[in-house]
Amino acid sequence: MNHFTYHRGILHAEQVPLAAIAEAVGTPTYVYSTATLTRHFRVVTEAFGQHPHLLCYSVKANSNLAVLRLFAQGGGGFDIVSGGELARVRQAGGAPSRTVFAGVGKTPDEMEQALAAGILMFNVESAEELEMLDAVGRRMGTRAPFALRVNPDVDARTHRYIATGLKTSKFGVPFEEAVALYARARKLKGLRAVGLDCHIGSQLTSAAPVKAAISKVAGLYRSLREQGHPLVHLDIGGGLGITYAEETPPSPQEYARTVLEAVKGTGAHLILEPGRALVGNAGVLLTRVLYRKRTPAKLFVVVDAGMNDLIRPALYEAHHGLRPVVKRRGKAVEVDVVGPVCESSDVLARARPLVLPQQGELYAVMSAGAYGMSMASTYNSRPRPAEVLVDGAAWRVVRERERVEDLWRGERA
Repeated sequence: MNHFTYHRGILHAEQVPLAAIAEAVGTPTYVYSTATLTRHFRVVTEAFGQHPHLLCYSVKANSNLAVLRLFAQGGGGFDIVSGGELARVRQAGGAPSRTVFAGVGKTPDEMEQALAAGILMFNVESAEELEMLDAVGRRMGTRAPFALRVNPDVDARTHRYIATGLKTSKFGVPFEEAVALYARARKLKGLRAVGLDCHIGSQLTSAAPVKAAISKVAGLYRSLREQGHPLVHLDIGGGLGITYAEETPPSPQEYARTVLEAVKGTGAHLILEPGRALVGNAGVLLTRVLYRKRTPAKLFVVVDAGMNDLIRPALYEAHHGLRPVVKRRGKAVEVDVVGPVCESSDVLARARPLVLPQQGELYAVMSAGAYGMSMASTYNSRPRPAEVLVDGAAWRVVRERERVEDLWRGERA
């Protein structure tokens, strides 16, 4: 569900016409809906009912401080993958004690920062990382709380770039090595085993791989507890998909039923790490038509948002809906909607049936709240977009548009 709807033919974010935002702020601009963000957070966490759990929002999906603050105020925790994301969480008012630190390449400095801040736990992804975390813990005179991220070798049935639970993935430790690593950690003075972790991928549209992976990991959790490891947390990762086009992902309620059935009898405190499911459909990217261009093979519509602003279509061949901000009647024609970046891959939509867009017309690229601005770059020396947060009839800029001068800040000629 989202709060981007037409009123008298004009697309609104909640009660604010998107055209008014574009007129005031310019394009391209990301626009987020507070009502959608807070509703999604509430629906996902409520789906797990009275079972002890902590929703740790995956910061990499959308790291804007205003978005993080909304989730912190709602009682959420955070899933981070860098020291920079930890700093963002703290700046937004999030609690390190409700934050888990994932990622295959944590540096010793990042480990020290997180330990000093009071991180809930580290999700450790290799034997050598475990040894490094032990060394950091001993140097700081403490025991670092950790969970091993295990790789259950389950096919998430998603795009190969966002599948993380196969044995060919760089993520996690092989399932069969986990028991020996926990036994090794028991002998190390700088470590404290507090949980077990698993995450099989992003944009999951079926409950079957979730059931297979969590059932397998829950069995390992029970076994480790029986061996005397004082585990408390079972981190089931995130990855619940959203609808971009025709997908029918499990509802939060179906997802929760699948997970709770799989972990029955473990007594584990669950950690959930949704990202896309909370923010994906809570944001759009506003863009303006620059030109139309007809060739013998195609009809192109050139807009002012490019792959540096939203890389998902170029990187994953991902589909994003396109809606005119002001509805027009007419016969649909097939067009390729492309950006201004000097790459053939800079295509936002291929073979899309649209009433022929006019120069200057505004469009909303839908479902752009996740992995949009957080993956944006300044490629082609293009300043990154502004970000706007809408709340009812009010709106505010929560990130100013980059200026040209920002492009070379820190450089020396």
